[in-house]
Amino acid sequence: MNRRIKKAYTARHLLRLATAPGRKLPDFLIIGAQKCGTTFLYRLLAQHPHVKPAFAKEVHYFDLNFRKSANWYRSFFPLKTRNGRTYITGEASPYYLFHPHAARRASGVVPDAKLIVMLRNPVDRAYSHYQHQAKRVVGEARETLPFEDAIQAEEKILPLEVSKMLQDEHYISPGHRTRSYLSRGIYIDQLQVWSSFFQEKQMLVLKSEDVFKDEANALERILDFLEIPSWAPESYSIPNKREYSGMSPLIRQRLGEYYKPHNQRLYEYLGTDLAW
Repeated sequence: MNRRIKKAYTARHLLRLATAPGRKLPDFLIIGAQKCGTTFLYRLLAQHPHVKPAFAKEVHYFDLNFRKSANWYRSFFPLKTRNGRTYITGEASPYYLFHPHAARRASGVVPDAKLIVMLRNPVDRAYSHYQHQAKRVVGEARETLPFEDAIQAEEKILPLEVSKMLQDEHYISPGHRTRSYLSRGIYIDQLQVWSSFFQEKQMLVLKSEDVFKDEANALERILDFLEIPSWAPESYSIPNKREYSGMSPLIRQRLGEYYKPHNQRLYEYLGTDLAW
């Protein structure tokens, strides 16, 4: 971001911050999972005439920015309506689902928010996550290890990082966020944490593969959950779709076995077999 653009961005944010008390808090949160289609879904909902999107898709308040005030969070959302027209607003920060403190924090700030969760075959999600990190151009988060080595390294990195996060609520762990290839796919543990702070009726869990197989039917279900009128976009487009080489069949089989018991617990929790 060049200096002129950054200055204009800062000025606009300061203006929104000054008017924060008159702004809405989100009616819905798309909390995850990462690499499961959250950007597609958020951009789709942002087009709905009864949805006013946040000024940033990923605000990351309940995971990375919780030291900041509630007014800082409000500054990312539109002003409360004054003309009687009803609309909803929300954001999509896919790290929320996996972050150990996000559910509790969110329940204290937006206890009535509706939560949308998109879940993808965890084997595919893990590999997509790895490819995302491996293709980063610069930065500490860039993954340099081969996939098999990276998931082995995760076994050493993650427990230490989780321990630090539990000891210090405001500790921000790049390793936990970026090198959690396998761990993020154990969806059942994450959903149970969120379920301990939010009611079942506030959560909608979607299978990503089903959403992309039949976007119109999935959208209708989501709009019904959000209690906004039926609507259809001019077209469905999929952002962030990347091409990369396939996973080794041997590793895929091994990961399928790894996730099998976790997926079974998930199916029992949801009351449906996702056929992964």
